[in-house]
Amino acid sequence: MKKRDELMTVPEILDELGGISERTFYRWREIGKFPAGIRLPNGKIRVYRSEFEAWLESLREAA
Repeated sequence: MKKRDELMTVPEILDELGGISERTFYRWREIGKFPAGIRLPNGKIRVYRSEFEAWLESLREAA
C-alpha cells in the first residue's frame, strides 16, 4: 500500500523551519524561493511534505 503524502499547514512549516515569520514564508512563495503548494477553497495554503523535504534537500546541496 502506498503511503499518502501529508499536506503541511503554514504553522507546521514555520515550526519546522525554526520559527521564521509568516511574512517571510509568504514572501519566499511570492518570489519563487519556496514550493508554491496548493491553495484550498477556504484560502488556506498547504504544502506537500515531499515538496518541502525536497526543497530542504536542495538547500543542503547548494550550501
